[in-house]
Amino acid sequence: MSASTQSTPSKVNARKRSLSELDLQQPDMRIHHDKMDFINLTTHSGNFFADPIPLKWEEEDPELRGPVVATTQHPMQRNAIGAHSGSYCIYKALAVACGKLDPNYLPKLHMTRPVFNIGPFPTWHDRTKIATMDPWGHMVTDVFGAYIRKGYDVRPTIAVTKAHIELPEVKEALRVGRLKPDGKILNAEGQAFVSKAAVEPVWYLPEIARRFGCTELALRETLFKETNMMYPELVTRPDLHVFLPPIGGLTIYIFGDPDTIADESVPLTVRVHDECNGSDVFGSDICTCRPYLTHAIEECVRTAQQGGAGVVIYYRKEGRSLGEVTKYLVYNMRKRQEGGDTAAMYFNCTEQVAGIQDTRFQALMPDPLHWLGITRIHRFISMSDMKYQAIVSTGIRIDERVEIPPELVPRDAHVEITAKVFVGYHSGAAYAEVNEVSAVVLTCSRVRVWLGLGFRVIVWVRVRCVVPRDAHVEITAKVFVGYHSGGGRRCQRGERCHRMYGGFRVSG
Repeated sequence: MSASTQSTPSKVNARKRSLSELDLQQPDMRIHHDKMDFINLTTHSGNFFADPIPLKWEEEDPELRGPVVATTQHPMQRNAIGAHSGSYCIYKALAVACGKLDPNYLPKLHMTRPVFNIGPFPTWHDRTKIATMDPWGHMVTDVFGAYIRKGYDVRPTIAVTKAHIELPEVKEALRVGRLKPDGKILNAEGQAFVSKAAVEPVWYLPEIARRFGCTELALRETLFKETNMMYPELVTRPDLHVFLPPIGGLTIYIFGDPDTIADESVPLTVRVHDECNGSDVFGSDICTCRPYLTHAIEECVRTAQQGGAGVVIYYRKEGRSLGEVTKYLVYNMRKRQEGGDTAAMYFNCTEQVAGIQDTRFQALMPDPLHWLGITRIHRFISMSDMKYQAIVSTGIRIDERVEIPPELVPRDAHVEITAKVFVGYHSGAAYAEVNEVSAVVLTCSRVRVWLGLGFRVIVWVRVRCVVPRDAHVEITAKVFVGYHSGGGRRCQRGERCHRMYGGFRVSG
């Protein structure tokens, strides 16, 4: 067995056990599908169908806390709503329906233990730090071994392993000399050695409700209604406080020694990245997602080579958690709207299609950072103020924020970066000119809105022209549809792009 696949003895193995198989009641095994002559549409707390295994989310001792039991094997003792594997549970159902999978199959987990240690940390039993994942989800064979030996179907919700990753951008960084191979973090072929963890979402509903400023009852009822009543136990089982939502999870990539991540004295570089299939996988140039991701990986490799560590957390939150279909509809609107694709309407287009600009809700985002024991981030590779505020509000210190280098922004993504800088994304000195241009462009747009509302507005603004080369099409379109331009002259292409704005005066 290679070093990369050997299991590492867990820190909890030496802990005194709190219970054994003798302390547990016999598991209630589900009747096979072929023998069932009825189906329960839901269960209710307190009746003879409900005897859930106790689950105390904030209990420090994992055996006293109890495992998350959300499989179909134990209908009486199940203590969580939903099913394992997120949205992939539907594919399991298909496998059962077509006879390819025995519904009573129990997985063999004895050779699946983590290949390196993570935790435990004090944050693991603090609901304000972790409420969207089971912190013990990778250690079920160790800390919940008594349940497994008794016959309970306890499934991991986290898998921890090691791998090599290979990116063209990292190879290019090697070729031009930005990175050097060291054989430990990065080899001469451009492969980076990483430790990684896949995480399925496990929500503790009382804390989720607190973070969103609503009652647990209101949260449960809304989840029930907005999923078209898929989970009736959200309203019929108030005794079950854990929910496995049918959404994508996340993956954590660690560069360097995982044991150093929780040490504040060791440099740590972090990026929290939200999925963008079009850019991350297929290289679409309408956004900065892949360039920012690969830049973060390069910075993580560099930090690890200097004796620190790097962490990239990759969330499955496609299209700001609105989905890829919605994202493409927004793309169409951006390109077809009057005046073309503009920074002024960048966020408004999303709101017009989806009714909201963003549903990623960063209040849930910092949990995996706390699972890793992180208390200090030396370099945060992100321009997002929402992510920054969400992290520091939970007690994690961030020393430096790093924007994407302007030369990495694709041509078609200039609209996106301009809009984000204007609404408050951290930009640094690198985007000072973009900030100035976006302020003028978006102010012009707001004046048009004011006039539409019946206000009489007189505005006078003087700025030097710093229109980037690739923004000439955008500024020409704005002038054509009625943006006041002041004096101007024709550029070499014959377009009316204004090298100097004398100002604009709007009078209704």
